[in-house]
Amino acid sequence: MQGCRLLMLTCKDASQLMSQSFDRRLGLFEKAGLHFHLVICHSCKIAYRQLDFMHQLCKQIAAGSEDITSMQPGLSAEAQERILKELRRKQDEKSASGD
Repeated sequence: MQGCRLLMLTCKDASQLMSQSFDRRLGLFEKAGLHFHLVICHSCKIAYRQLDFMHQLCKQIAAGSEDITSMQPGLSAEAQERILKELRRKQDEKSASGD
């Protein structure tokens, strides 16, 4: 993706950049294009907030934190606990299978 094209991202392009932004530092045009897209696209803004929440949650779990309630940008404590329980169950399954 180059220059001006980055300032007019499709939702598909934006979702790829959203995902990549958690793995690497985005370039100036990528960051500007994503920011512009998130300003005008409500659906992608919501998706980015959800991705960011899950990313932060996974980081807390990996760090061994049991208190995820302080992170809630909109999820109830019960929903957060259900997510945490399911992530632990998946992790236990993966450990049991030897992966």
